[in-house]
Amino acid sequence: MDKRTLAKYLDFANHHQDATLEQIKELCSLVRKHGFHSAFVNPYYLKEAKEYLDGKATLGTVVSFPLGQETKDIKLLSVIEAVNKGADELDVSMNVGLFKARKYDECFQEMKAIVDMAKMRKTKVLVKFIIETGLLTDKEIQKASLLVLKSGADFIKTCSGMGPRGASLKDVDLIKRAVKDKIMIKVAGGVDTLEEAMGFIKKGVDRIGTSQAVKIINECS
Repeated sequence: MDKRTLAKYLDFANHHQDATLEQIKELCSLVRKHGFHSAFVNPYYLKEAKEYLDGKATLGTVVSFPLGQETKDIKLLSVIEAVNKGADELDVSMNVGLFKARKYDECFQEMKAIVDMAKMRKTKVLVKFIIETGLLTDKEIQKASLLVLKSGADFIKTCSGMGPRGASLKDVDLIKRAVKDKIMIKVAGGVDTLEEAMGFIKKGVDRIGTSQAVKIINECS
């Protein structure tokens, strides 16, 4: 795989608590330089990141990240603000506690409301739900994946990168077994090398979220 093709799989992210404006500016510059699919930033920096990217790449942000336990109304307000500030993609943390309590309908209704709000504000915005696979059993991973599919979201995302573990190839197998190819998959959390990235791409994932995008692309000959 050549660098240009590989770059399009990569969402270059900085979701650190201590992220500064200068770091976000540098991230956006590197996204443009290497042709990464997108720059993913915390909501606070959306306006500036939009200016730095200047239409040369997709802009993404996170909602209710990484815990997913804001109220539904707060999540919806966050979606509105993110879209209004120029976000093209939203990675939304699922309320895992709600899901683990088997309140599946409430969990689904929240996800559907988020998708509907996002699409109403911007038709082409992409919505991904982070199901945090490290907190779920195999059966729960598949159940959560089906709820995400049913909600009308565009992607299932495996992990926040701040949970008990990152993505695994087994996660991808479980998700694909549940939803086939009916929805796209993004992996994140601990994808730090070209070898790891290629392993996920060969499994059929559509996107990789990583803070190590430059390192990965530089390993590609």
